[in-house]
Amino acid sequence: MNLLFLLCIKKYWWKLNYRKLFNEHKIVRDLSLVQFIAYFGAWFSNVAIYTMLVEFGSTEMAISIVTAMHFLPAILIAPFSGAIIDRVKIKPLMIALISTELLMTIMFLTIDDRSQIWLLMIFIFIRMSAASMFFSTEMSLLAKLLNGKPLQMANEIHSIIWSFTYAFGMGISGFVVNSYGIKTAFIIDALVFFTALIIFIKIDFVVKASITSDKILDLIKDGFVYIKSNKIMLHLIFLHSCVGLTSFDALITILAKNEYKYVISVPLAIGISNAVRAVALMMGPVIISKYVTKENLHYLMIFQGMAIIFWGMVQGNFYISLIALFVVGLSTTTLWSFTYALLQNKCDEKYIGRVISYNDMFFMLSCVTTTLFIGLMASLTSVDIITTLLGIAFLAFAFYYTRILKWI
Repeated sequence: MNLLFLLCIKKYWWKLNYRKLFNEHKIVRDLSLVQFIAYFGAWFSNVAIYTMLVEFGSTEMAISIVTAMHFLPAILIAPFSGAIIDRVKIKPLMIALISTELLMTIMFLTIDDRSQIWLLMIFIFIRMSAASMFFSTEMSLLAKLLNGKPLQMANEIHSIIWSFTYAFGMGISGFVVNSYGIKTAFIIDALVFFTALIIFIKIDFVVKASITSDKILDLIKDGFVYIKSNKIMLHLIFLHSCVGLTSFDALITILAKNEYKYVISVPLAIGISNAVRAVALMMGPVIISKYVTKENLHYLMIFQGMAIIFWGMVQGNFYISLIALFVVGLSTTTLWSFTYALLQNKCDEKYIGRVISYNDMFFMLSCVTTTLFIGLMASLTSVDIITTLLGIAFLAFAFYYTRILKWI
């Protein structure tokens, strides 16, 4: 099966011509390496964090709130980060952001009991603030260097790396946490971030910062006015936010805590579930993206919604749910990269940093809303009903897309 998977990846890799993109744009290749290492580290620590919460005896709502802290920074700092990205030199900014992620990962080692969960939330908030700005900076950089099909392909590569490291980061971390403990996972994670930092420092690229005397608040206001005055920007930002409905971290952790612990250990249940989903996230764009156009994108949204509903129907069985979770993940990455590329290609380069930051803000708001919805509803109803409702919401977005297609 592994050989068949590798052959499939190889076949479609060449068809999509990613190698040509790497050869023609060295910066894409270099950034992809840093992404691979840093994203692996980000996912690696997540299993340790969620296992820690379960061992502390945290409630479903507490788990959801901690999960929300992964997304909240992007909402609060987005307007400021966009203005900063459009104003300062990119490389020194990105070095500072990776360093911050490294430092906060080291600080996770100081958390010892339930009374320190509030401190854990602060560390997560700071680390994810840096991670959010780093991501927005990356996407702004790509949009300044590429356009059209190469930009969409760069987004797809970014998504594949995200999914690949999600799979192996979560899977390997589940094994490490189960076998060697939470602290060991955090130490390994810190070493991973340190490696990413060293490699990034050696990357040679120059992108001029925007020459402006405008103050940060004026830039923020100007970016907001630009988005507000462009109806298509508002629609595309809202459209991209639909992918936030797939923020299943809290849902998977609750399932592991309440259902799957009788079948397999909690860290392994979390790690394997996320790894299976991530493999699908990685394979999806390689198989699906060449068939997707803006004219048929709503069909992919319908598929996503129906797959989520199917997952909700079989969650009672851990092993069958893994199959369903794989199906759920197949279309998610393509939806993310395609809707992101639509926005990037429609945006004036002068405003790209601010527009992307506002876009990420609404996307993360969708993630936070989904996560808190899961935590709140978990005390009122079953997880299968919660999952079904998320699937129905995706079907509603598919209908919404058909209404705005004429403007895209």
